[in-house]
Amino acid sequence: MEISLRAALLHHLSNHPVLDGELNAISEEAPLRASLPWLAIVASASADWSHKTGEGREVRIAVELQTRGDDPATAPVLVANIEDAVMALPRQQPAFRIVNIQFLRARTEQRGGTVRAVLLEFRFRILAN
Repeated sequence: MEISLRAALLHHLSNHPVLDGELNAISEEAPLRASLPWLAIVASASADWSHKTGEGREVRIAVELQTRGDDPATAPVLVANIEDAVMALPRQQPAFRIVNIQFLRARTEQRGGTVRAVLLEFRFRILAN
């Protein structure tokens, strides 16, 4: 289910009208050839969240935005749009149903030069259809 969730999230983010217009790439793993800004699913992990009569998973997914800027407040509107887009992932998917999505944490860091990375982590609780 974790791989299906990653694929659904990637498809949803790639088709989001605001993100599609603001980002040069939305991919699974860091894109090999894309200028900044870009967004990638950089990590995920899952654990059992089954119940008596069905299979389920708790999946944590981290997405990373890389952009340019010296100011720690670089791209706050873009980060808010990413958070909103993740939270708006349709709950009913072909292979599973999302019970809830929760924002867990964010981390921002300056990397060489003016590159700024923002890591956002979310928890998804899903049940198989």
